[in-house]
Parts: sequence; C-alpha cells; structure tokens
Amino acid sequence: MHRAHAFLAAVVFLLATHDAAAAWHEDQAAIMGTGMRVELWSEDEAAARAAIASVWREMRRIDRLMSTYKQDSEISAVNRDAAKRPVAVGAELLGLIAESLELSRLTDGAFDITYASVGYLYDYRAGRRPTDAEIDAALPAVDWRHVRIDENARTIFFAAPGVRIDLGGIAKGYAVERAAALLRARGIEHAIVTAGGDSRIVGDRRGKPWIVGIRDPRASGRMVARLPLVDEAISTSGDYERFFEADGVRFHHIIAPASGQPASQVRSATVIGPNATRTDGLSTSVFVLGPERGLALIDSLPDVEAVIVDAHGRLHYSSGLERPGKAT
Repeated sequence: MHRAHAFLAAVVFLLATHDAAAAWHEDQAAIMGTGMRVELWSEDEAAARAAIASVWREMRRIDRLMSTYKQDSEISAVNRDAAKRPVAVGAELLGLIAESLELSRLTDGAFDITYASVGYLYDYRAGRRPTDAEIDAALPAVDWRHVRIDENARTIFFAAPGVRIDLGGIAKGYAVERAAALLRARGIEHAIVTAGGDSRIVGDRRGKPWIVGIRDPRASGRMVARLPLVDEAISTSGDYERFFEADGVRFHHIIAPASGQPASQVRSATVIGPNATRTDGLSTSVFVLGPERGLALIDSLPDVEAVIVDAHGRLHYSSGLERPGKAT
C-alpha cells in the first residue's frame, strides 16, 4: 500500500510515495532559524535514529559557528573586530567565506556576504525598513572586495569601516551538504535532508526518483512545477520567506548588493546541481540577477539548472532543463 507524503520547507514541497511497511525513518527540528527535516531508509531502527541524531548535532554545530545571532559565534567575532584588526578563525569558516568570495567574483557581486552591512538595518518582524539616507550611509560598506583573507595566517580582515558579513545565503546549503556526507559515511544510501529552502538528496527513493515540487510564491498550498531528482541538491530563494509589506511594496530579505534594496525582478529562483553549498549560493545570485542575467549565468556553468518565477509569475527554465510537468 502506498501513501502520499508532502513536506513544505519554506520554499520546497517534497512529494513521494512509499511502502507503509518499509523502514523509512524521519524526524524534524528547528535549527538555524528554520524548519529542518531528515528522512532516510534503514533496515535498523537504532542505526537510523543514531544517523538522524548525528545530523542534528552537525546542524547545531554549524549554527554555533556561523550564526550572526549568537554573540559567541566565530562569525560574530569577525563582525565585531575585523575592521580593526585581522581576526583568526577556524579553517571551516575561512573556507566557506573563501567560497563565498569566489561566488561573488563569478556573479560580478550579485552574491555578496557583505550585504549584511545594509541588511541588518531591516527588521522583518517589526516591519521596519531603513530610510534612504540610512541605506546611502551604509552602502559603501557593501563590497565583497572589502573582505581580505589570509589563508596562511587563517585570518579575516575588513578593509573598510562598517562592513558586516552574513552567510545566510549559503550556510544552510553547506549544512545539508555536510549532513548528506555524514549519512553516506554511516552507510545510508537513500535519504533527503532539508533545511528551509535547501534540500540534499542521497541516492534515489529505492528505485524511483524523489519528486520535488517548487511552490507557488504567492500560494503556499500550490506548486508551479515538479522535478524528479536522484542524488542532487536543490535550493530555492524566495521573496516569501521573510518579508513585510508597506505601501504596497514587499520588503523581503534578499537584498541586491548594488542598491541595498530588496531585489525585485524575481519571486523565486530554484537551482539544481550536485552540491548544496553551490546551489544555495547560486539561487541567491539568480534571484538578484533576474531572469535574463540569471539564466545566462546558469547556462554558462556545468552541472546546474534553474527554474525562475519572475515578478509577474511567469516561469523560466535554463536551457538544459526540460519543462517539468506542471503541478496541480
């Protein structure tokens, strides 16, 4: 007997059917400021629970390292002191920041972890946006080239005052990629790990692909497309994750580095590829670049595809992606 299973993780619906008697194990948690979910196949329930627990430990470890909301995190220490002196950090944080800067080079600054120099002025819970004067004053600090890395000394230095960094556009993808590696090391061959808009699939769904649906950005209970995926990562950046509306304008958390304002050409951008760290950063980049430039970027890269819902609700697909069946 088969049953339908659907899960909404901020931007992605995961749809699948499986044997109710089969050894699928799943759990959910709230970590890194978002809902997370693990589902995996195992013949051994104790081993499955231990594998899931290892994922939660890893997610919490990464959160302690990279959360700007935790004053004792490494990234918070960087934001406090790196404009005054080089700050020593661990190899893991240094590596992810270096990868972020490389993505900034690739996207000509559409992806920029220094967006936080302006982004911190927005308060989505209180519905507050900065004034134009506040944005203008903070905007010179938004430039990925201000972030200087010394790989030998393992330090980070900010070459301008007022610089802040935030890995919110890449850290969840990194976390699910790390989790998938942990599961493989434990012998898990069929699984999915989801954190907010980022999912990493391990293998297939025991002979069938996982069917992942892209949600309608303006209707949380609907999807605009479905994608069959095997051993892939998928990341979606959407303007419905954290936002408020004022005077008919939607102010969301994906900030265009060039303007300090929320990017406005896209409602959601989904990227599929072999590595969730990469797809997470690229989905943010495509969202900022817009449909034309975003798809040009994706089409220039190997092993990645994209689906975009533009500001008018129209769907756009990268050249290597067949139009999936439209979900109902």
